[in-house]
Amino acid sequence: MRPIHNGMPVTALPDLVWRKSARSNPSGNCVELAELPTGEIAVRNSRYPDGPALIYTLAEITAFIDGARDGDFDHLMR
Repeated sequence: MRPIHNGMPVTALPDLVWRKSARSNPSGNCVELAELPTGEIAVRNSRYPDGPALIYTLAEITAFIDGARDGDFDHLMR
């Protein structure tokens, strides 16, 4: 396997278990996350499951989720 990097095709990643929020709508417009063997987190757009994956450290994902819980991104909700 090649080194894992941001923007790489999902097809180049190892077999992963992708999860999406239970709040996702039935049309599949959502993001999905998967844990990599390295402990990093891959994020993909469910509409393009073979497209690029963004790779984040656990600390980065934790900061994002904590910020979402705290309402830091509520201004983006329309």
